[in-house]
Amino acid sequence: MEQKLPSIPGPIGVFDSGYGGLTILSKIREALPEYDYIYLGDNARTPYGARSFEIVYEFTLQAVTKLFEMGCHLVILACNTASAKALRSIQINDLPHLDLPHRVLGVIRPTVECIGSITRSRHIGILATSGTIKSESYPMEIHKLFPDIEVNGEACPLWVPLVENNEAQGDGTDYFIRKYIDELLAKDREIDTVILGCTHYPLLLPKIQKYMPAGITTVTQGELVASSLKDYLHRHPEMDARCTKGGSCTYCTTEAEEKFIESASTFLDEEVTVERVSLEP
Repeated sequence: MEQKLPSIPGPIGVFDSGYGGLTILSKIREALPEYDYIYLGDNARTPYGARSFEIVYEFTLQAVTKLFEMGCHLVILACNTASAKALRSIQINDLPHLDLPHRVLGVIRPTVECIGSITRSRHIGILATSGTIKSESYPMEIHKLFPDIEVNGEACPLWVPLVENNEAQGDGTDYFIRKYIDELLAKDREIDTVILGCTHYPLLLPKIQKYMPAGITTVTQGELVASSLKDYLHRHPEMDARCTKGGSCTYCTTEAEEKFIESASTFLDEEVTVERVSLEP
């Protein structure tokens, strides 16, 4: 990250390893429609969920660097795996070497901050990818703010492939929805709040709510991340001034453009144009 980066105002960057981050982007655009955005999906190398910390960090850093080069001063990692495995390393090891005040934010902290006011039993569950569960990022962040809360997690390795293969509403999906919910709740019968710790999972929400027992609150991330970003820009007017406001959104992918457009239609209610980019140095 030692190359010279643009200093003029630019769009807000939103990065995900695949398509799930589009659920975060849509909520951000609803809350902050006046800003410009660049969405970058590393769709050619998705999924990140089962990759090592080192590879996720390497790939995420490449994407963040690309968005900085494209004029973004603020980048949102709209990906739980990248937020869990790469965000802190980038913030500590890479951003301090920049001459310009660029910032990178994740989706885990904004999700966690609301939990204390939602749970009554102080027992919560996390449904997420294997990588996010293994990172233990959610328990660590929760215990920083709410040390009394008991946290259990369950990896759901088949949920993302089901969504990306347009099977979110398929009959066969019910088995795997019920399976992972039951396995999570078997770990702690006092759970009264479940965080969906993957940006794909809102597309499974109707079936998740079908099999989630009454009295358990299901927490999705989009609105929470959007609200947190809005608050961040209000508290940091110097960063807000570096974000352009033309109401535009540009889409970039490391995959073939037609593949992105076809798959993104699962997540978006609008037709988009997309540019293919390369992240590898």
